[in-house]
Amino acid sequence: MFAEFAFPIFEQSIKDYHVIDDVYQPVKNPYEKGTIEYLLYAKNWVDTVQWHYEDIVRDPNIDPVAALDLKRKIDASNQVRTDMVEYIDSYFLDKYKDVTVKPNAKINTESPAWAIDRLSILALKIYHMSEEANRAEATPEHRAKCQEKLNVLLDQKSDMFTSISELLTDIGNGDKYMKVYKQMKMYNDEELNPVLYQNKK
Repeated sequence: MFAEFAFPIFEQSIKDYHVIDDVYQPVKNPYEKGTIEYLLYAKNWVDTVQWHYEDIVRDPNIDPVAALDLKRKIDASNQVRTDMVEYIDSYFLDKYKDVTVKPNAKINTESPAWAIDRLSILALKIYHMSEEANRAEATPEHRAKCQEKLNVLLDQKSDMFTSISELLTDIGNGDKYMKVYKQMKMYNDEELNPVLYQNKK
């Protein structure tokens, strides 16, 4: 059950981040480099830092120069996040490389790693919604609304555990096959972003 294996690692990353709760703090990955646990922890850490970048940049009183700097950090973070998803897919491609794909096998709309990416973000949503549902200074109405939303997120978590497990079982049985598309993000590429390549003239 890969999702059930990954989710506590995401929770640990989120908990570790919030000890200091600073987007500029160094990551201290507790897992051995080269393991899937290391990669999952690193992936969620990037997601967690970006979550807080997005909070900070929405401050209505933020200095415009600081906002631009944050926007660039968010762009860079998105690129790292995409790269990490592709690394996780490489793990699955290697794991299932010897599977005989059945003639009638179907392709899924997303790769396993992109499903794991959504699970990582869901872990963040659950953490922060739980905070709001239990925030002592908030009104009872606010806490009740947040608890309702938290219940939906927890239901989604259960559904994602099931769907990811079924996807990986299908791939392992040859009933579905993986096809990984490199995301080829264009906005950071000086050859593909018109603003960047026009500035090079």
